[in-house]
Amino acid sequence: HLGSVIAYFTSAKFLLYLGHALSTWGDRMWHFAVSVFLVELYGNSLLLTAVYGLVVAGSVLLLGALIGDWVDKNSRLKVARTSLVVQNSSVILCGVILMIIFLFKTQLLTLYHGWLLTLCYILVITIANIANLASTATAITIQRDWIVVVAGEDRSKLADMNATIRRIDQLTNILAPMAVGQIMTFGSPMIGCGFISGWNLMSMCVEYLLLWKVYQKTPTLARKSAKVEASELKQLNVKKESDMKPAEGVQLIMEKDVNGLEPQEQKEVGCAARIAEPFVTFRDGWVAYYNQPVFLAGMGLAFLYMTVLGFDCITTGYAYTQGLSGSVLSLLMGASAVTGIMGTVAFTWLRRKCGLIRTGLISGVAQFACLILCVISVFMPGSPMDLTVSPFADISARLFENEPLPTIASPESEMIFATGMPILLNGSITPANSDPEMSPEPVPLVSVSLLFAGVIAARVGLWSFDLTVTQLLQENVVESERGIINGVQNSMNYLLDLLHFIMVILAPNPEAFGLLVLISVSFVAMGHIMYFRFAQKSLGKQLFVCHTPDPKAAPDSSPPGNTSTV
Repeated sequence: HLGSVIAYFTSAKFLLYLGHALSTWGDRMWHFAVSVFLVELYGNSLLLTAVYGLVVAGSVLLLGALIGDWVDKNSRLKVARTSLVVQNSSVILCGVILMIIFLFKTQLLTLYHGWLLTLCYILVITIANIANLASTATAITIQRDWIVVVAGEDRSKLADMNATIRRIDQLTNILAPMAVGQIMTFGSPMIGCGFISGWNLMSMCVEYLLLWKVYQKTPTLARKSAKVEASELKQLNVKKESDMKPAEGVQLIMEKDVNGLEPQEQKEVGCAARIAEPFVTFRDGWVAYYNQPVFLAGMGLAFLYMTVLGFDCITTGYAYTQGLSGSVLSLLMGASAVTGIMGTVAFTWLRRKCGLIRTGLISGVAQFACLILCVISVFMPGSPMDLTVSPFADISARLFENEPLPTIASPESEMIFATGMPILLNGSITPANSDPEMSPEPVPLVSVSLLFAGVIAARVGLWSFDLTVTQLLQENVVESERGIINGVQNSMNYLLDLLHFIMVILAPNPEAFGLLVLISVSFVAMGHIMYFRFAQKSLGKQLFVCHTPDPKAAPDSSPPGNTSTV
């Protein structure tokens, strides 16, 4: 027994989990802290945070395919090491710059009429964006490629590994912001910057060592299928080349030669191709994504990002306007993490009983059924929904007439730091019903209770569905295209997420939140309809025939990446 325990803790699978936990913990701390830092630095305004969010979403949207293409064209170890070093170095550098700004903000304001301070803000947002892009590359290569190779041909093992990765994500989503929040509450933002920089320096060294160990323990990671040029992606999806097999023990990262040209001609073509290559890669990456057999499943997942029904700053901000306290919201966030973990358990059980594609159908139905509670909450007592109030009126007035955000020293902001709660959308942490002149009587909690009951319960289906689509992409995208296809999938996710923030910006008042809930549920329904169409095309008349799959059958034992298994 002791030998088996030691074998597990030294296995490539466990080392991959450990590296992911360290990486995710640092990521979650940084993403929470950088938003708070930007609010504090810019006079308690949400402007810098909004700009940062827009830059991050726009960058991944535009560069997702290019990042994925870079992942495909280079060896696995090089991609993992480069993205790891760039990500952590960027966070460390950002933390140092933020510490300098916190220390010398007064002096920086007076230099060059404040332009030097503005330059520092631009520098922080730019470097933080680079860190996020590197984090995207890390996620693509580790979660969409390395994990498939480590699992080998065992798809049940792949499902278990995917579920474990998601459980780690769920736990770090809650615990990491709380940890760094405590440090900033009882210390200062500058101490928080120093802690995050130090953590990333230490984490980078440990993760680097873990990646090398996983690479050594999994010899198949050293072999990678040939990557054709971007202009060939479309043709590759139309007609897969069955004879393109890597030689044993050889790293195949191939480039097409230009034959029949004189050296000068070849140079000129090369220069023109280099200029056009990013645009060609972007176009053909999206074409390749569209031609994938799992295209509708990926689109279905992306549509779930167009929602306000999650524990982000928008929903928590609305909860404050309805009178929920920070402690109650912390408990609700903890409950959502528990149901998210339950979703990962449900995924592995359902997959064994009904197969992968049917698991997505069952998860979608479960999620949508729970979200019906959110729809009902819109029309229950306590709901502020009022369609006579124009959601688009007085946007500028709201921007300029809101009370300022609480300072770091205020009790409200201490609660934010201590619980890891996001900054609120409407610029004020004070609940709307706390003003006796505005609401002399407490707001009934029936509506908001039903809303959060639906959101929390729906996360079982949500995370099970997310894992289903993730594994479908892993199993059915050819190895040489995994990077670019998952890069485009990330771009789609960010596009729908960006649209949902734009929707909230256009209708920011609590009276319109009910309308946002109805729109969100509609997009979730459209996403699951797309997945149903994918399942119908894949399974045909056996769509609703749920049976226990034979582990020795072809769909569960054939190598991941075989597109014919769908």
